[in-house]
Amino acid sequence: MKKKIKFLMDGLEFEADEGTTILQSAIENDIYIPHLCYNSQLKPYGACRLCLVENAEGRLITSCENQVEEGMEIKTHSMKLNRVKKMLISLLISNHEKNCLSCTQSDNCKLQEAASYLQVNENELENLRQSVKDVPRDESNPFFIRDLKKCILCGICVQVCADIMGVNAIDFGFRGYDTRITTFGDKDILESNCVSCGECVEACPVGALVSRNSLTPAREVKTICPYCGVGCGIYLGIRGGEIVSVRGDPESMVNQGKLCVKGRFAYEFINHPQRLKKPLIKKQGKFEEVGWDEALKLIADKFSKYSGNEFASIASAKCTNEENYLLQKFTRGVMESPHIDHCARLCHAPSVVGLSRSIGSGAMSNSIAEIGQAGCIMAIGTNTTVSHPVLALQIIKAVKTGSKLIVINPQKIELAKHADIFLQHNPGSDVALLMAIAKVIVDEGLYNQSFIEERTENFLKLKKSLEILSWDELEHITGVEKEKIRQTAYMYAEGDPSSILYAMGITQHSHGTDNVLAVSNLALLTGNLGRESSGVNPLRGQNNVQGSCDMGTLPNVFPGYQSVEDPEIVEKFQKAWNMHLKPVNGMMLSEIFEKARSGDLKSLYIMGENPLLSEPDIQKVKMALENVEFLVVQDIFLTETARQADVVLPAASFAEKEGTFTNTERRVQRIKKAIIAPGDSKSDWEIISAIAKKMEKSGFDFKSAEEIFSEMTALTPIYGGISYDRLENQGLHWPCLDIDDPGTPILHQNQFNTPSHKGIFHPLEYIPSAEIPDEEYPFILGTGRSLYQYHTGSMTRKVNGLNYIDGEEFLEINPDDASNLNIKGGELLEISSRRGTIRARSRINPGLLSGCVSMTFHFQEAPANCLTQTARDPVSGTPELKISTVKIRVLSEDEIDI
Repeated sequence: MKKKIKFLMDGLEFEADEGTTILQSAIENDIYIPHLCYNSQLKPYGACRLCLVENAEGRLITSCENQVEEGMEIKTHSMKLNRVKKMLISLLISNHEKNCLSCTQSDNCKLQEAASYLQVNENELENLRQSVKDVPRDESNPFFIRDLKKCILCGICVQVCADIMGVNAIDFGFRGYDTRITTFGDKDILESNCVSCGECVEACPVGALVSRNSLTPAREVKTICPYCGVGCGIYLGIRGGEIVSVRGDPESMVNQGKLCVKGRFAYEFINHPQRLKKPLIKKQGKFEEVGWDEALKLIADKFSKYSGNEFASIASAKCTNEENYLLQKFTRGVMESPHIDHCARLCHAPSVVGLSRSIGSGAMSNSIAEIGQAGCIMAIGTNTTVSHPVLALQIIKAVKTGSKLIVINPQKIELAKHADIFLQHNPGSDVALLMAIAKVIVDEGLYNQSFIEERTENFLKLKKSLEILSWDELEHITGVEKEKIRQTAYMYAEGDPSSILYAMGITQHSHGTDNVLAVSNLALLTGNLGRESSGVNPLRGQNNVQGSCDMGTLPNVFPGYQSVEDPEIVEKFQKAWNMHLKPVNGMMLSEIFEKARSGDLKSLYIMGENPLLSEPDIQKVKMALENVEFLVVQDIFLTETARQADVVLPAASFAEKEGTFTNTERRVQRIKKAIIAPGDSKSDWEIISAIAKKMEKSGFDFKSAEEIFSEMTALTPIYGGISYDRLENQGLHWPCLDIDDPGTPILHQNQFNTPSHKGIFHPLEYIPSAEIPDEEYPFILGTGRSLYQYHTGSMTRKVNGLNYIDGEEFLEINPDDASNLNIKGGELLEISSRRGTIRARSRINPGLLSGCVSMTFHFQEAPANCLTQTARDPVSGTPELKISTVKIRVLSEDEIDI
C-alpha cells in the first residue's frame, strides 16, 4: 500500500498517494487547473507552464511536475497566478491561427478551454504582436491533417510517437523562433515512417492534428475491434444510422484506449455501398436477387439431399462465438457430418496440437498486460508491430523500462530495432535454432532443476537428444554462429521471468508442430510457465480465431476441446441437442478441398471465409469450388469465393449484431449492435437457424445471441462460469468454471492439463522444408502481412485511405539479388512457382536475406497464394506458407500491357 499524503489545496484538505503530482490530485478531486502539455499516459513535460500553482512561500511551481508533500499548502487561483497565466496563454493565442468556429476541435480544445477560464479577451490580445507562422497544411495522410499554424508546441505528439508507439516519426526541429514539429527532412507525414495510428491526433489538445472525418457522433456504442486477435476495446460513433468515428476504450484492459490504423480509421467497409443486401441465387450463370424464403427453400431442398461425407462446412474467425457454435451444431447434428474446419488450419493449428501435447492447452498461457512486465521477451516468427500493433506496444513498454528483447526472424523487421539480440536465421531452420538454444541451456546448467523435477517429465530423453547435436551442423543449418546462440540462451534463461511470443513464422511450416514443441521445450527448461509475465504465447491472427477454435469448429473436437471420439462426450452432446452424432474425426480444410475436387464432397457451406485468396495453391481450390454440386457462401461482400457460389447469403457485420469474441489472450468479450444491418442482411446465427428450421429441424429456436451463449456455456466447461452479465466490464479469461470463478489470466500455475498433470519434453529432429531452392526456382518466397490491409482484403480493400497508403502488391527483394537481376525498384515482375504465375512490382528491402523474397496475400490482383505450396505439417495439416520456391523475371515494355 502506498503511503497517504495530506495537504491543503485552496484551503481544503485532501489526501493522495505518495508520488502523486499536484495536477493529478487536482484532476482526481475535480479541481480545474489550466493545462495543455499534460497527458496522463506520458511523463510530465512542463512545456506550457499553464499549470502553475502557488505554494506557501509564494513561489510559482508547475503542478504537473511537482508531487504533493505532507502538509503542503497550494493555491490554484490567485491574482499573481492569473496575471502570469493570462500572459502565457495570450502569447500562445497571438501566434495561433484563430478560426475556432470552423476548427474541428472546437468545444474539445484545451487552449479554448483554458482561455475561457482565464477570461482572455480580444482587447488584451490586440496589445500583442500577432505572428502566425506561414506553414502550409500537411494533407498528405488520408486519415488526418496537420496544421502547424494551430500548434502550441506542447510536445505531446512527439512524446506519444516516441514513448508509447516507439515510432519516432516526428520531433522538434528548426530551433529558436522557427521551432516546429517536423518529420525527418521536413517531409510530408506520409513520406515519413509514420504508421498512421492516429494516437497523436487523439492526444493533440488543440486543432493542429485533426481527423479528416469531422462529424461528431450523436451517440456511441462500446464494442470490440473486428481486426487482429488483440481484441481492442472501441467505441463506435453513430450518426444518422451510420458509423462516423471510432475511438479506443480507455478503460479496456487490453488496449487502454490505444488503437492501430485499422482499428481507428478502417471502418468505411461497414457502410460501404457494395455490402450484400439481399440473398443471391445463380441462375444461368448470373446472380439474381431473391427473397429470403426462396433462398432458404432452395438451400433446405439441396442440403436435404446431402449428408454425412457428402457435406462439409467452413466456419469463420471473423464471426462470433455464438455463430461458430451454431454452425458446428448444424453441421454435426442437422447434416450428420463431422466435416467442419476453419482458417485456424492455415495458422495456429500446430499451436493447438503441439501445446496440447506438451503443456495441455494450445492458447496463450499469459495475458497481454503481463508482457510489459517481463524480464525478457523472445519474439520469434512474429512481425508484431505489423500483425498485432497494439500488443507490440507492451513489448516497447517493456524495453523502455529495462527488459531484454530477443527478436528471431528471417527478415529484419521493425521490432528488431528495439532488440538487444537479433537472430536472422535461415528460413525453415527454427527447430534447429531452438534446439541449439536448448542445448546451451542444458549443457551450461542454465535450466531450472527444481521446476523440471517437480513439474515435468521426459527431461532425460530431451537431454540425450541435445547431446548428440553438432555445433558445426547447427551453425550451417541456421546461419547463426554459436556465440550469438549462446548469448541468446543466457539472456532468455536469466530473464526472470521470460516470455515467448510467436506467430505464423513458427506455425506455417511442414514441421510447424515440431516448431511449437521446440518453443515449449525452452519454457519448460527454464520454468517459465505458470508465472506472471512468462509463458508460451501464440499470437492469434484474426479477431476471433481463438473463439472459433474454442467453439469446436475443428474436425476433432466439440466446443471446449472435448474429443468427438470420447463416448461420454458424444453422449452428452447427443442428449443436449437431441441429435444423432457421429463419433469420428472429420476432414481438415485441405482434405475438404481435395474431396471436393475428386467429386466425393457434393455440397459445401462457407461462412465468412474467402479461401480463394487465403488457401495455398488457389488454382486447386478454385477447381474444388467449381466441382462442388451445391455451394452456399455467407458473407458481407461478394468475395472471390462468393462469386463461385450457387447461393450467396447477406450477413451482418460486427457492428450490426450482438455476441462475443475471444481474443488471443483467451479473454471473452462482448460485441454490441450499434446500427441496423443494410437491406435484408441478417446475423450469421439467424441465417443458420433459419436454414435449420426450413429443414424442419429442432434445436434452433433461438431469440437472441445470449440464448445461444447460454446453451454453449452449459456444454463447455472452460466457459461454464461466463455470462453476458459478467462480461459487461472487462471480459473474462477462460477457463472460468463457475459463477464464482474470476477467470484465469495465467494458465498452468499449479499443474498442466496433460494426463500426468506434468509438462512433457519432446525430443526433436530437424527436418528440411518441403521445397528447397534449385537452379530453376532459386528464391524462397515467404508470405506476410501489411499493417494497412487485413487477411484477404474483403474489409480493408473497401477503405479508401488504406488503399491510398498501400493499395498494390509488391515483391520485396534483397538489394544484392535485385542488383543481380538488374532490378532498381518499381519494375513489373513475373513471379512463377511450380503452381502458377503472377505479376507484381518490385520493392527493395535490405532487411531480407539474400535468396529470400516476400509478398503479402491481401491483393486479388496479384494473389500470392497462386504460388504457395500445399505441403503440410503431417500432424496439424497446416500448409507451409512461409517457404515456397519461385523464379523471377523482369517484364519488358512490350510485355507489360499484355
